[in-house]
Amino acid sequence: MKAESHPDYVETTITCTSCGSEVHTHSTVPTMRLDLCSNCHPFYTGKKRIVDTAGRVDRFNQRRAIGDKAQKAAAKAAKTAAKK
Repeated sequence: MKAESHPDYVETTITCTSCGSEVHTHSTVPTMRLDLCSNCHPFYTGKKRIVDTAGRVDRFNQRRAIGDKAQKAAAKAAKTAAKK
């Protein structure tokens, strides 16, 4: 094998940003950060929890509220048009 063709194999610390647990192993990258790990992921823990990445649930609820307002406005407009 060529001496400089392979990356360095170093000790790595993997940290979960949700629960803070750390795992020490070896890799070509010195540190890694995970959003979820097996200690806090709902599939492995059996606990029901909404895993909200980048505010997806909030954005969905906002779009739903806008849609509900539009439906109510359309229904009100149809009602007033029917009266005339």
